[in-house]
Amino acid sequence: MKELREIIKAYDAALHAGKKAALAAVVHLDGSSYRRPGARMLVTDEGELTGAISGGCLEGDALRKALLVLNQQQSKLVTYDTSDEDDATIGIQLGCAGVIQVLFEPIQPNQPDNPIQLLRKAVAIRQHAVLVTLFSLQNKRNEQPGTCLLMEANGNISGKIPYPEIEAHVMEDVHAAMQTKQSSFKQYIGREFAITAFIEFLEPPVSLVVVGAGNDAIPMMQIADTIGWDVRVVDGRGTHAKPERFASACQVLVSKPEKVLEQIPMDNQTVFVMMTHNYNYDLAMLRALLHRDIPYIGMLGPKKKMDRMLDELRDSGMEITDQMLQKVYGPTGLEIGAETAEEIALSIIAEIKAVLTGKPGGMLRHKQDVIHSREATRIEEKKLHP
Repeated sequence: MKELREIIKAYDAALHAGKKAALAAVVHLDGSSYRRPGARMLVTDEGELTGAISGGCLEGDALRKALLVLNQQQSKLVTYDTSDEDDATIGIQLGCAGVIQVLFEPIQPNQPDNPIQLLRKAVAIRQHAVLVTLFSLQNKRNEQPGTCLLMEANGNISGKIPYPEIEAHVMEDVHAAMQTKQSSFKQYIGREFAITAFIEFLEPPVSLVVVGAGNDAIPMMQIADTIGWDVRVVDGRGTHAKPERFASACQVLVSKPEKVLEQIPMDNQTVFVMMTHNYNYDLAMLRALLHRDIPYIGMLGPKKKMDRMLDELRDSGMEITDQMLQKVYGPTGLEIGAETAEEIALSIIAEIKAVLTGKPGGMLRHKQDVIHSREATRIEEKKLHP
C-alpha cells in the first residue's frame, strides 16, 4: 500500500504541474521475477518514475514503452522474457528466468474511474478490496481494457466491466476473491474472443501497535514505516509518548492499559508488540488482548516473564485456551542474534511478517521448492460457450 500511496501522490503532483502520466503494472508472471503481479510504476511524460516493476532490469525499456503509450494515448501489453539468455537488453544477467506481462495505461484525468482513481479509493480506507484488470494476452494488438473495476469490502463498486458478455462471470470471480482473500487469473473464452483478467485482492497495510514509548520503540516505528505499515504507539507515560518522538506514527496515545483498545481501530491486520518494560502495564494489556481476535501478540523479554504473566492470569480466574496461546509470541522475534534495539526491531518485524503470511521464517537456501508458488499465477480458463 505504501507504493500505491506514493504513486497516487506522484500522480497528483504531475497533474498539478500539467504533466501527462502512464501507469505500468505487472499483470501476470510465468516463472520467477523480482516483483510479483500487482507491482506498479508511474511514469510521467518527463521520464519521472515512481514505484517499480522489477529490480531495475526492466525500468529502462519500460520508460520507453510508457512514453510511447503517452504519445499514442493507447494502452499496451508488453512481454518481457527474462528466460531468454541470448537477450541482454533487459538485464538477463540477473537470471530471473521469468516471462513477465506488463500493462501500460495512459491516465486520462477526465475519466472518473481511471486506474489512479480506482487505486485512490482502494487505499483511502482500511478495508479489503478487489481490483480487476483486463487484458488481451493471446493477441497483444487487440484493445487492452486495463484497470476497470474496484469492489470494496463494504460492497461499493467503482468502474465497470466493459464487456457485457463476461460481466457476470467476472463479478462471480470478484466475489470469490473477496471470500478467499486471494488473487487469481482467469481467461474468459467466447466464440470470437478471449479476455484475461487479473483479479487482485488488496489488503490494508499491517497496523502495528507498539505498546511502550521507550527509546527501543523508535526503530520499531522507523522500520515498520519504511515497509509501509501503519504504526501506533501507546504508553501510560506522557513524558515518553510524544508525537514529536514518533513523527511518522499515525497515532501516539497516552492511556491506561484498560482504556487502550477503546481508542484504537482493530482488524485482522492489527498486531501488538508489548515493550513498556513495565510488568504491570504489559500484564494488563495481555489480559485485554487475549480475548481479541488478532493474529499476533508479541512480548518483549525472557520466556519466564511471559510464563509468569500467564500463571498470574490463570490464578486470577481467567481461562486461557490453546487458541489464545497460539497468537502469543514470547519472547518476540526471530532468532537472528539480535543485540541492539535496531536489530531486535528487525527480528520482531520479520517474525510478524512471517506469521501474517503463514511462512516459517527460515532461510530460503533450505527451501526445497521455488520461493513463490507457480500455482498462484496459473490462469484458469473459463469457456463461456458449449
